[in-house]
Amino acid sequence: MSLLPPLPPRPSSPAPEPLGVPPFAPLRVRGGAHRLRRAMLRRRRAMAAGLAMTAAALAASGARGADGAEAPGAPPQRERRPVAEMVSAPVRIADAATVRLLRPGDRVDVIAAANSPAGEGSAARVVASGARVAEVPGMGDSASDSGALVVLTVPRATAAALAGAGATSRLAVTVC
Repeated sequence: MSLLPPLPPRPSSPAPEPLGVPPFAPLRVRGGAHRLRRAMLRRRRAMAAGLAMTAAALAASGARGADGAEAPGAPPQRERRPVAEMVSAPVRIADAATVRLLRPGDRVDVIAAANSPAGEGSAARVVASGARVAEVPGMGDSASDSGALVVLTVPRATAAALAGAGATSRLAVTVC
């Protein structure tokens, strides 16, 4: 049950007659080029600000340029350690059976014992410590009566010491 009386029907009236569009002169928009210039200037400023922030971040981090030189105005690095150039050094180990135990990636110490006549004591010295085994050539290729070949990755100075020790001493390895 509804408390409100029903609404009377609306009288239907025809839609108003369409009016014609009066003639008018074309609109001339002024300042369009000025707005375009301002928009381009804002974009340039945003790009310049972004580049300036990037340059400041690189300068603060002490980044180096493409030529390896420090960026101008960069603070000096506190701790600089010389990086030793690593080279591959082929080494002939006296005991071929020991070389068969090695795998690429192993760490070894290379020990040199001076060649001396039997019965005389000889002092052994460590020539390379913690050298990484890069390659163990096939035993058929490198095994002989004088030992077996192993390729070690060592600093350049250690490679020279290994070559010298290999010429005057018998070399052995211990796995680290």
